[in-house]
Amino acid sequence: MEHSYRLVIACPDQVGIVAKVSAFIAEQGGSLLEANYHTDPVSGQFFMRNEISAQSLSVSFDAFKQQFQVIAEAHQMSWYMRDSNQRRQVVLLASHASHCLADLLHRWRSGDLHCDVPCVISNHENLRSMVEWHDIPFHYVPMAKEPEAKAAGFAEIDRLIQFYQADTIVLARYMQILPPDLCARYPRQVINIHHSFLPSFIGANPYQKAFDRGVKLIGATCHYVTDDLDEGPILEQDVARVGHKHDRDDMVRLGKDVEARVLAQGLRYHLEDRVIVDGNKTVIFD
Repeated sequence: MEHSYRLVIACPDQVGIVAKVSAFIAEQGGSLLEANYHTDPVSGQFFMRNEISAQSLSVSFDAFKQQFQVIAEAHQMSWYMRDSNQRRQVVLLASHASHCLADLLHRWRSGDLHCDVPCVISNHENLRSMVEWHDIPFHYVPMAKEPEAKAAGFAEIDRLIQFYQADTIVLARYMQILPPDLCARYPRQVINIHHSFLPSFIGANPYQKAFDRGVKLIGATCHYVTDDLDEGPILEQDVARVGHKHDRDDMVRLGKDVEARVLAQGLRYHLEDRVIVDGNKTVIFD
């Protein structure tokens, strides 16, 4: 993967933004590897993602940002710039099911996901051997039903997240509801996979609900976590077709494949800075 800088922008739409940003990049000797932009006609917001060849620039990363700030202030831009060599620190949380965690670890180990995985946290012990085979620290944090014990468990999870300096937390079928204060502390940093094509079948046992309803499509949804259960901005979704011959176990089996694929793709969008959140919606530059 070529070393690049990613410039991600959101601002009120107006004539000339693309020309202004492109001209500035060219003035610094920048060569564009990828350029994407979109205007939402309802909100009047403009969104842009540029990937710039790092070695093409005639100025440093910091100097580019400092000089670009003048344009950003003039156009009321919310923006950031990230070095593609800066590997994100992704802490994975899982419960008993292994399929999403195993898929992410495989993709990470093979280099398909450009990030570091400093640790895995689980409220069950059964995944320890798989995680430690990858030479990744495994932390067992039990979650009792009593409110005080559960609060202590989440406090320990928060401590581990801070200890490992995680900037991304992925719930790889972690079957506990994060408390509001934890959600608020990591906005747009916690990614979840829900085994349903949201907004259908929110909450627990969606495959049973889907089977009882006799649906013809089952799906999975990758989304950012907020304190509104299963209602955060959506990163990716996909479906599998089912019919009258499929029972609940068939739906679970087919759904696992969709879940793993959707979670990996949603995480990839996040790691590559392809996501801009607009209210409770997302702009995905895939």
